Amino acid sequence: MGFFDFLHGPDINQGVEEYGGLEGAVLLDVRTPQEYREGHIPGSVNVPLQSLSTADQIPAGKDAPLFVYCYSGARSGQAIRLLAGMGYTNTKNIGGIAAYKGKVER
Repeated sequence: MGFFDFLHGPDINQGVEEYGGLEGAVLLDVRTPQEYREGHIPGSVNVPLQSLSTADQIPAGKDAPLFVYCYSGARSGQAIRLLAGMGYTNTKNIGGIAAYKGKVER
């Protein structure tokens, strides 16, 4: 890791790869339902940022690995802070789908 790596932000492609290797991990898309319908990463679960505070919508326990993405990485960053406040201990902002190079479902 280089000194200026913090300037580049999270790498969604690396995050999705990491998610795929962890049993029990959840790929959480915090975009709006409309954005999700327009294209999402296969296997992801849509829980919009606006309704994230309702913990029963997240299909995992508080210690399960949650890989969170949005369009650019900004809302997923907000979601990470919100999830931490809700007691989730294993969350990771993997950035935005705008930089994703893999398959997308509609």
